[in-house]
Amino acid sequence: MAATDPDHVVLLGTKGGPAIRPGTPMPTSSLLTLDGRAIVVDCGLGVTRALADQGMELADLRTIFITHLHSDHYLELGPLLHTAWTAGLKSNVEIWGPPGLDRYWTAFLASMADDIALRIADEGRPDLAALVRIHALDAGKVATLDTVTVTAMRVAHPPLVDCFALSFAGLSNRVVFSGDTAYLPALADFARGADLLVHEAMLDPALAALAARVGNGDDRLLTHLRLSHTSAADAGRIATQAGVRALALHHLVPSDDPDFGPTDWHAAVAEGWDGPLHLGTDGLRIDLGT
Repeated sequence: MAATDPDHVVLLGTKGGPAIRPGTPMPTSSLLTLDGRAIVVDCGLGVTRALADQGMELADLRTIFITHLHSDHYLELGPLLHTAWTAGLKSNVEIWGPPGLDRYWTAFLASMADDIALRIADEGRPDLAALVRIHALDAGKVATLDTVTVTAMRVAHPPLVDCFALSFAGLSNRVVFSGDTAYLPALADFARGADLLVHEAMLDPALAALAARVGNGDDRLLTHLRLSHTSAADAGRIATQAGVRALALHHLVPSDDPDFGPTDWHAAVAEGWDGPLHLGTDGLRIDLGT
């Protein structure tokens, strides 16, 4: 991936939730390129292969953001870093994520201690632990990455408290990721005027069938979905209220029900949005203007 790549977003994995089955998309991860900087947003299962499929040299990995501590957003963070290390990673990787992400990383290193020690001694690799720096994510201005300014907003994803929307503003483009959230009108202010809003979405007519298919026999899954996520129509309303240039639907719930397809998603989001729409599929690249 060249430093001169134009600004773009790739939705690497677009499935909401952690489970995969034959033929389903992969869980949530994205690759954002702004001003030549490659930024990984969330590390659900499959992120390592998906990045390689986009032509990214894993040894070039430098910047990762984790929006919250649900497994479909950070399960493969450790394996991604370890695989990048075996692929020649020698430079620091800066990671921002909610409090508690450091415990995950410490435990991952402990689980792989024998392999890591062996590869350091036998292959002359640098100490993996020393290459990774984890920063606790909080609301407000998070970081300035050369020409890219990163800002976070806490969103509504109960029972979690530390769940964040992220804004990435470069020289020419601004991209906002909603993270996982219930309908939150304040997100429209956070995303105001963005070139692209990447918003999670669920398809209301399909939820009952989803809960019956994969739930645990009571109403807890359906209750969680309704309290903690945003309908496609409401994602469209946020985009309209924010005056963004384009909307991408991500973290789709459900993403694998054969009874519901693109026509249903487009009809649902049209209740709140009539602008450019990108319906998430794994590997979808969205080029940004200049």
